[in-house]
Amino acid sequence: MAGPTVCRGVALGLGVLWWWAVARLVLAPDAGVLEGAVAAGGWGLSLLPVHCVPKGRALGALGAGRWRRAWGAGREAGRGGGGG
Repeated sequence: MAGPTVCRGVALGLGVLWWWAVARLVLAPDAGVLEGAVAAGGWGLSLLPVHCVPKGRALGALGAGRWRRAWGAGREAGRGGGGG
C-alpha cells in the first residue's frame, strides 16, 4: 500500500512548504516573490473542488450533449422568421 502513503507524504510536504511561505511572509522582513508565489498558489489550489464524482454517478447530472442540443434548438427557433 505504498500509493496512499506516498500521497499523504506529498500532501504533508506541500502543506509544510505552504506554511513555511506564509510564516516567512508574516515574520520575515526580507520575504519576497518566491514566498508570495508559493502562498498564493497554495491558496488558489484550496479553491479547487475536491469532492468530485464522475458525471455518470453524480446526482442530477446533465447528459452529455445537452448544451449542444439546447444551442441547436435556439438556432432552429431563430431561423423560423416571423417576429422580432
